Amino acid sequence: MRRSRTPRLLRPALLLLIATALVAPARADTVYRWVDVEGVIHISSEKPPAGVRVERIEVARLSAKHPTSRSTSGSATAPSAGSSAHTTPAQVAEREEVLGSLRTRECVIALESLDRLTSGATATSAAEIRRLQQTANLNCSRDPARRREQEEMAARLRVANGPGCVEARNRLASLLAPGSPASREQVKAQQDFVDSHCTAPVR
Repeated sequence: MRRSRTPRLLRPALLLLIATALVAPARADTVYRWVDVEGVIHISSEKPPAGVRVERIEVARLSAKHPTSRSTSGSATAPSAGSSAHTTPAQVAEREEVLGSLRTRECVIALESLDRLTSGATATSAAEIRRLQQTANLNCSRDPARRREQEEMAARLRVANGPGCVEARNRLASLLAPGSPASREQVKAQQDFVDSHCTAPVR
């Protein structure tokens, strides 16, 4: 019977190398989204505390604009040391772009909700206002110019979600319904209005 030529003293080292490869730390193409006990939404490249239910988002390598969710119900384990190992500057830049996009989304939704709920039109609670404010503070940009852009997006989102745009979209649907006597020009004018005024900047 032919024996392995691998020296016995090297075998533990090889096993350790294989085990390390199998439990490689999180790469730079992963970001995390979770909600804490207060209901505040967090977006981060660092794993949350152990036991937190987390949504792990894999950054699409070819397009940072379209991250895809890998898991929405997992529980986080304790973060491992050196989680940014084996990453390239391009991967880090791609991840940061996705982080910025996801944080902007949560920021804009929180700002729009705050504006709507504090207008007095809808009943709310102090706890909900506090949760939204903390989510905005955590995710909105600290850069004044970028923050203004996010506030403008929130204003557009409120218009898009408002009754005027609901009516406009319903009218467009009726114009497009089979048997509608609407002319092509009427349909185009209504479509242009919806596209210009009623398209939400974030979803």
